[in-house]
Amino acid sequence: MQFNFDSSEPLYLQVAEQIENAIFLGSFATGEQIPSTTEISRDFQINPATVLKGMNILVADGLIQKKRGRGMFVLEDAQEKIRTKRKNEFFQDYILNMIVEAKNLGLDENVIISLVERGFEEG
Repeated sequence: MQFNFDSSEPLYLQVAEQIENAIFLGSFATGEQIPSTTEISRDFQINPATVLKGMNILVADGLIQKKRGRGMFVLEDAQEKIRTKRKNEFFQDYILNMIVEAKNLGLDENVIISLVERGFEEG
């Protein structure tokens, strides 16, 4: 995990994003225990309350589960929930903006599809 202490993004959100990304990429598998609040706060010099606030976001999102006295564990469908969330964000952030710009340029659906296909070929 890497945190940017100079960022305008709050540390608790960075904690949540770092753990979410680790779950998505498979670094923390289903049923696996994630590092404790104490471990993260000690290793990265972050206030434990800040770390806990980030973890509570993931609990609220249904990605991790608190097991009293044992720690936090990755829930079974966490990776798929993240994938669905990211697909929706991709649609909102990129696809809709692309369509607006395409309409401004007078491009129709077929031209957009051919440009996307070209992008896949060249990328």
